[in-house]
Formats: sequence, C-alpha cells, structure tokens
Amino acid sequence: MRTHHYATAGIIAAAALLAACTPTATHSSSTVAPSTEVSPAPGGAPSSSPVASATPDPNSTAQPSQLTIVAGGDILLHLSVNYYAQLASGGALDYRPLFEQITPWIEGADLALCALEVPIVPPGEEPSNYPAFGSPPEIATSLKEMGWDGCATATNHSMDRGFPGVVSTLDTLDQVGLGHHGTARTEEEAGQTQYYTLETGGREVTVAHLSATTLTNGIPLPTDAQWSWNVVGDLGLRSVDDIIEDARAAREAGADLVVVSMHWGTEYVSEPIEEQTVIANQLATSGEVDLVLGNHSHVPEPVQKIDGGPNGAGMWVVWSMGNMISGQTIESHGYGITTGLITTATVDVPAEGPASVSNLEWTAVTQDDRTYHLYPLHALEEGYSDAGMTLTQSEIAARADVTYPVMQSSTQRTEPPTATSTLVDQFRK
Repeated sequence: MRTHHYATAGIIAAAALLAACTPTATHSSSTVAPSTEVSPAPGGAPSSSPVASATPDPNSTAQPSQLTIVAGGDILLHLSVNYYAQLASGGALDYRPLFEQITPWIEGADLALCALEVPIVPPGEEPSNYPAFGSPPEIATSLKEMGWDGCATATNHSMDRGFPGVVSTLDTLDQVGLGHHGTARTEEEAGQTQYYTLETGGREVTVAHLSATTLTNGIPLPTDAQWSWNVVGDLGLRSVDDIIEDARAAREAGADLVVVSMHWGTEYVSEPIEEQTVIANQLATSGEVDLVLGNHSHVPEPVQKIDGGPNGAGMWVVWSMGNMISGQTIESHGYGITTGLITTATVDVPAEGPASVSNLEWTAVTQDDRTYHLYPLHALEEGYSDAGMTLTQSEIAARADVTYPVMQSSTQRTEPPTATSTLVDQFRK
C-alpha cells in the first residue's frame, strides 16, 4: 500500500479475490499490444516542454523507479446505488463494501484519480436521481477511505444542483482531503490547477491534473459564475487551446507530468467520435500533455497511444472508461453499461530528467446488477464468487462479449499495482 505523508487511509484488501486472480493468456500480457496510431492534427511537431527535473544534480542519490496512476469510469450515483451501499454496510451509508473487490487496484496505485460525475447535495437537501442528480456527502468519505487521492469534477452533470451544488461538492471533497479539478467556487480557484507530489526513487515527481467537459446537458453556465464550470468548445467559454495553455503553465510551475480528464463523446457508443479524436490530437500535438483519461459514454472505449506527446514520444489516451458504478439497467441500455474500466498508467521515473508515461493498461470491472457489488471481470470468468455475487456464467459471458472486442488492441492488467512511492503533498495553485 502506498503511504501518505499527510494522511492515512486504510482498507481491508480482498485477499481471497487476489488468490483467485491468476492471469490467463486470453486477457493478460506483460507487453503492450500494437495499437492503431491517430495522426496528429496539423500544426507542427510536438513541443519540448520544460520540466522540474531537467537540471542534473551532481549530489543526487536518486535511482530510476516507476510509479502508477490509476483512474476509473464515471461514479454515477443513482438512488439505487445509495440503497445498495446502505444495504451492504448494514445500515450506514458507506460505499466501500460495493467496491471491496476492486479496492486493491485503488489503494495499490501511487496516485488514484476518480471521476465523480454528479454533484454532492448542498446541506439540508435530499439526494436525487436522473435527470438532475445529487449525491450524499458520504460518497466523499468512502472514496477517500478506498484510496482515491482526487477526482475530476467537470462533467455534463456538474450543474445539476446549480452553483450551490458545485460549492457543496468541493467543500465536501476538501473536508475529506480529496483533490479536485473541473469546477470552482471562486474565479481565483477556476484559474488554479490541482497538483500531487510523490516521492519515489529518492526524487520527487509532481503530477498536474486538469479536468474539462464538452457537454452540459443543456444547462447554461451560471450567469454570475461562468468561470465555475470548465466547459470547452461551443457550449462553454473556453477552448482546447486554453487547456493546452493550462498544461503549459503547469509545467512551467514545476509539473513533471500533466494528466487531463475529458468528459466528451457520445453515450452508449464504444468508439471515439470525431470530437474526441480532434481534441486528443490537439492535446497530443501540443507536446504538453502526457495522459488523457476519457469518460461519459457509459460503455468502455479503447485505449490507444497516439502520435505527439511530450518530446514526440506519443500520448496515451483511454477514450472512455465507461461506468464505474451506476443504477443504469441492462433492460434499458444493454450489457455494455454494466462493465467499465480501471486504467493503470505506468510512469517511468529516471534518476534525473523528465518522467514519462510508458504504458496504459486496463482492467474490466463489472457490476452485479442485483447487488451492485463490483468485480474484476476476469476473476469472475475464472470462477471467483462471494456473498455479493449473484451472476450466472451466461451473464458473465454476456459482459465479456461486449467488452473484450472493444479493447482487443490493448492490454488488460489482471493484477493490481503495488505502490512504491509516498504522496507527500497535494495542492492547487
């Protein structure tokens, strides 16, 4: 388990599950499968960006190391999710039992970034369902205790509870110690970037996290707080070039890596649409962004390495991780909405010089639609079961049949990561 210099988070690891999770040749590999390259958009070669560790230190005792950045699909809290969380925890509203069997992937990460799709209700208000979501504040405590370090908050549902919902969401995340980016309470905060500093191999690595959405569900920007929602494109006040400038400024401020969470694309579509590829190419061509974490589609979309990236070495993108947990039904949307992705990015950290993302693997995570417990799909295929698992073999196979063909050009990870770093600081500036 990774250590936090400023906070401690504990969770019981699912030891029984890990014993059952022996990798198979069908869905697991230690190397990256070939992926189709997306050509960079016009505009020249990627730029070479300054990094905090570029100047050699003759007295350094640092050693080459690796760390991992884990991310997941949308946390979409329908009222039914709240019901099953309370049922699984024996009366208290605690979401951890539903996530128990995937917690090793979260707490084993060096940095874990969630996608909180819906706002947390303001004090005194009740949680609500689609179309205007509002989640209980207990979700923040549960996420922190699972091992998440921060969340992307720019989504099409960010303003479901208006500007007061933005304030309550960020206040609650701050209270439990979760970082965040994508929405803001003040104009000053809107201009800030979220940073995480990790110590690994005798040196520090600072990761900048940005979050933006192209979608608003037809909700206008708040009249007196248009800066509060990081919306890019025709529906917002910002552009992809603004995101690139944010990334460039983060590097100038000392970031070694820049991660961008994008809420984009089309629901229930398992391939990226033109909007996604155009934006990703712009980010990659800039040379300022190391990793793009996509969401919104409710179903998984592929993992790909595209041309561009820092120093022209390529940029990894997951077009969408689908749902992590939701109350969406198979009857309405098919099996695709039951299974999302956890992605694990491997970051190579030399003793000196720039860190870089060398791989992006995925792990299929499926939801038992009768208990809402989450499981690594490959483990269920291999026969794992517990008291929260009610799926039949045919239901497991149906989930595999709609997931694996989409992901076939990249690598599934069947073992959780083991953290090797210490998270020593998180801040916004």
